[in-house]
Amino acid sequence: MKTKEIVDDMTMKRAITRITYEIIERNKNLDNIVLAGIKTRGVFIAKRIQERLKQIEGIDVPLGELDTKPFRDDVKVEEDTTNFTADVNDRDVILVDDVLYTGRTIRAAIDNIVSLGRPARVSLAVLVDRGHRELPIRADYVGKNIPTSRTEEIIVHMTEIDQQDAVLLVEAE
Repeated sequence: MKTKEIVDDMTMKRAITRITYEIIERNKNLDNIVLAGIKTRGVFIAKRIQERLKQIEGIDVPLGELDTKPFRDDVKVEEDTTNFTADVNDRDVILVDDVLYTGRTIRAAIDNIVSLGRPARVSLAVLVDRGHRELPIRADYVGKNIPTSRTEEIIVHMTEIDQQDAVLLVEAE
């Protein structure tokens, strides 16, 4: 398998900062926002967006962790490790994930959020959009659009668990 780094640590930092500024520009009431990181790497991206919002706007946006496995249609898991204490009722929930591909994880995340309450609006922020949707889902905030073939894979490394920030394109041989 051939592996190529397509996003380095500085490019990832810029992409997350750009997503943060887009969130600020598009949301008139930042006090109504709740970030929902999709486990595992989506949580770390959401935490970085949360930190940037605090640095730029001086607000502390609530953040929760969503486990999508119990809500998936292709895997049955009983244990739900969702850690979400923020109230989502009448709030603008921004789902955050590392890679948007078929849309199935996002559908499961929406099901999870709706099980927690009735948000006013749900939007989606992703670090990488690689295309190949199977469901009618699109990201509202995108760090990088990286078109891929179905035989390729995008792997996101985050310092918090992988000791480096990078996005890799893995090509099956």
